[in-house]
Amino acid sequence: MLLEFPLPFAPDFYKLDFSDLPALIGGFAAGPFTGVMIEFIKILLKLVIKGTSSGFVGEIANFVVGVSFVVPATAIYRFRKTRNVAFTSCIVGTVCITLAGSLLNAFFLLPAYAVIYGCDMSVLVEFGTKINPAITNVTTFCLFAVAPFNLIKGIADSAITFVSYKHISPIFKGSNS
Repeated sequence: MLLEFPLPFAPDFYKLDFSDLPALIGGFAAGPFTGVMIEFIKILLKLVIKGTSSGFVGEIANFVVGVSFVVPATAIYRFRKTRNVAFTSCIVGTVCITLAGSLLNAFFLLPAYAVIYGCDMSVLVEFGTKINPAITNVTTFCLFAVAPFNLIKGIADSAITFVSYKHISPIFKGSNS
């Protein structure tokens, strides 16, 4: 969470990071509960190192959205540990993070940020409108900014995990083969 990158189609307060990667890899190695615990530890470390600028709303959201990605992906992989199942589980996890991120933003995050910052939600939507004129309300904000953001995050984390897991899994198994 220390290395964050803004994406050109989303407001600056959405930054891409690869912080779900350790949870996905840990979940593949040891199961969904481990993935959830890694997500939790990630949030605690972020709070200790950087603090919060969102009244904990962003941290809660990051945890919930991360869990919505890691749990389905690692639970599916847990049943049958093959390359094809890993690929399928990453697709399911990516769909889940995209849907959960969009719904969470629409019904919890954007309203919570509006309350915390003492503004109307339309002010937050305007940040998206400045980048993409098709963003005119919360629904289009989530459709054109939040969903693509989470889709890219899920694809990137999945691709890195898919390519690297076989090479690093011997470390988790305690062998060099």
